[in-house]
Amino acid sequence: MAIRRAVWRRPPVPPDTMPEVSRFYGISIKIELNDHNPPHFHATYGGQRASFSIDDPVARGRGFPLRASRLVREWALLHREEPIAAWRRARNAESPEKIDPLP
Repeated sequence: MAIRRAVWRRPPVPPDTMPEVSRFYGISIKIELNDHNPPHFHATYGGQRASFSIDDPVARGRGFPLRASRLVREWALLHREEPIAAWRRARNAESPEKIDPLP
């Protein structure tokens, strides 16, 4: 008989606590209100979700498509200052401002 391991999964975050700050090529970028350090944002694409550090925007999480990950990284590097400003606002439970999508 196979032994099954319990896998802890973070419960889904209510949509009103994670506003969308940008959307491009089917990728949604969201920042959670009152979130923990280090500064980061969340990206969803095709039912997959990953978090990205703002300092070094590399996908953290399994299964996030490589092409989408590269587009998110390009977006984050293009808008360097805006994601951290949005994260700081969200950290203070303020609604973050929208950020232009990737062209």
